[in-house]
Amino acid sequence: MFSIRNYRPTDWPVVDAIYLEGIRTGVATFETQPKSEKSWSQTSVQRSQLVAASRDDTVLGWAVLWPVSDRCAYAGVAEVSVYVAATARGKGVGKSLLAALVTRSEELGIWTLQAGIFEENVASIRLHETCGFRIIGVRERLGALRGIWKNIVLMERRSTVVGT
Repeated sequence: MFSIRNYRPTDWPVVDAIYLEGIRTGVATFETQPKSEKSWSQTSVQRSQLVAASRDDTVLGWAVLWPVSDRCAYAGVAEVSVYVAATARGKGVGKSLLAALVTRSEELGIWTLQAGIFEENVASIRLHETCGFRIIGVRERLGALRGIWKNIVLMERRSTVVGT
């Protein structure tokens, strides 16, 4: 069993390790090095940082929102990030985190969530679909990771309670 709670600075070492696991898969992000805790905390949408924690409070995964622009017209639009520890995948952690992040986004007044997912990351695409995201397009050969061009599936979720 696990629960979803707000991120605490003491969670950082495990959040960082889970992010590094995701980077190493080659199907989660174009990043090749994790962000610093300061950057992660200060550039993400404030009060959006969530973790899934086991009964003994071990962090199993995390989710956060990122602003898509500093322009005021985009104040209600955010990009989602969800990462789950390899040992916790396939156990509902990602779905619980993303569902909680959707709820939190609406509490924060965000009306549109977006995700850019590597085309081959079918599990992440399905996860987002189960949480109300829809595919709105594919950006072909958007960037190269380790010399391999990647297509990005663009997904979006529009709130039914904020910005309607």
